[in-house]
This record gives sequence, structure tokens and C-alpha cells, in this order.
Amino acid sequence: MSKWVMIATFFGLGLLCTPLMAQDGAGGAVAGALVPGIAGIGAGLAIMGAGMGIGRIGGSACESIARQPDMAAKVQTAGIIFAALIEGAAFFALLVCFLVARS
Repeated sequence: MSKWVMIATFFGLGLLCTPLMAQDGAGGAVAGALVPGIAGIGAGLAIMGAGMGIGRIGGSACESIARQPDMAAKVQTAGIIFAALIEGAAFFALLVCFLVARS
């Protein structure tokens, strides 16, 4: 991903979050309308990041097994452990997004 695409994404999300941070303690109509949308964007980004991470693990594992077939068992074990860690982080991110959307 290009550096400029990442900068534009963070800038765009910052514009979406600004009305939420500007509200007083009582909240307002703008905050109530934007929170579920921003939580949905966060959930989508979490799933996309996890998918990209697990895809890179799978691709790298296939390349490494193709280069050294005798190490296949160790590579598979390490790949499964890393994929489980990524999925755990993705589930935590989804939980946080759902809790934010619900509040």
C-alpha cells in the first residue's frame, strides 16, 4: 500500500472522528449518528488486516515448504500458531468495535 493512500485514509478517518471528539459530555445527534458507522469501518479494517496477515503467512509457508520440503511439519506448526495469534487480535478488535457501536 502506498504511503499516500495510508495518509489519505488516516486523514479521512480523522475527519469522521472530529465531530465525536468535539461533543460535550451529554453527546449529541451527530455523535449518535456517526458512532455505528465508524465502528463498522473499524470492524471492516480489522477483518481486512487479519485476512491480509493470514494470507501472507500462508504464502510464505508455501514458499518455504517448496524450498525445504523436509521442514514442512515445523513450518506448518509455526504458521498455525501465528494465524491463531492474528485471529485472536482480530476478534479482540471486532469486540471493541461492537462495544463502541452499542454504547
